[in-house]
Amino acid sequence: MNWKILKTESDYNKASMRLMEIFHAEPNTPENDELELLIVLIKDFDEKNYQLPELDALEVIKFKMNEMGVKAKDLEPIIGSKGHVSAILSGKRDITLKMAQKLKNYFSIPADVFLHSA
Repeated sequence: MNWKILKTESDYNKASMRLMEIFHAEPNTPENDELELLIVLIKDFDEKNYQLPELDALEVIKFKMNEMGVKAKDLEPIIGSKGHVSAILSGKRDITLKMAQKLKNYFSIPADVFLHSA
């Protein structure tokens, strides 16, 4: 099939179904070329038509703390004193770049989570 820019939900669904059919295409084959094109077309359609919600850095941190069984006192080596940790978790104090780097590594979360929190 000759693929064009996906403009409708129907086009998107057809491209998605085809992508699933050829997902394990061997490299350097026509099917792999088609797969790579479909990935670009689907990504373009997604970006134009679906907006992902912006993540709140504090909510992500609290979620990861709960998920990992981490208590506020466990963050003291990363953030600083008990007061600093409390102020950060309550939203009274901003996360610094240095803290964001440490939290990113500690919780294994993408750095861009912190880019929107300022």
